[in-house]
Amino acid sequence: MNKYKKFDRTPANFSALTPLTLLQRSATVYPDKQAVIDVDGALSYDELYRRCCQMGDALRRKGVNPGDTVAILSPNSHEMLESHYSVPMAGAVINTLNIRLDAATLAFILEHGEARVLFYDTDWENVVRAAVSQLDMPPLLISIESKAGASDGFAQQDYESLLSEGDAQASWQRPDDEWDAISLNYTSGTTGNPKGVIYHHRGAYLAAMTNAMVFEMTPETVYLWTLPMFHCNGWAYTWSITA
Repeated sequence: MNKYKKFDRTPANFSALTPLTLLQRSATVYPDKQAVIDVDGALSYDELYRRCCQMGDALRRKGVNPGDTVAILSPNSHEMLESHYSVPMAGAVINTLNIRLDAATLAFILEHGEARVLFYDTDWENVVRAAVSQLDMPPLLISIESKAGASDGFAQQDYESLLSEGDAQASWQRPDDEWDAISLNYTSGTTGNPKGVIYHHRGAYLAAMTNAMVFEMTPETVYLWTLPMFHCNGWAYTWSITA
């Protein structure tokens, strides 16, 4: 028997890698530093972190369980960025949807990925309506208010009202296994139906740190979001920019 195999993992010698800790650290070290600027205004790292904790708690209260899929159809926005943290804080898997896809393709992805919740920007409500009409079990619809307001009675709730149901001081747990899924992405489906690709917490963390090191990011780095966050989770910059 290999004598070195008898030493088990303990909290003292091992912790699962997850990019969620990157935001947690930034909120601790740089609480008042500007984290994101959007048309709605700006958020500090502490504010961003607390909103993510709050939404993660709200999702759990809505019945989202570890391993569930939460989809989001949105252009780059602070809600999209928050979802890359709040969804896995609930133990769920984020599925970012390409805003250029048609209703049939979106319906396939929502059904294949078994989305329990769909956040959607109201500018894309028409295509969302067409997509969910094709589903036997539509997900819970949460609208992100944009230039085009949500239609009465379509979404069950809007983003900010759902957020208000959570606790901003709620705690979250690292994944039991760093190989647990953090995101589900789909190919464009140019040759048949889209194919799902799963990212795990460990891979997302390492990709985020690699970006930060290779591109020499510093605490003073400012990142202009031109790359869609729905594309491979923004090449993991959704996590690395907070590292």
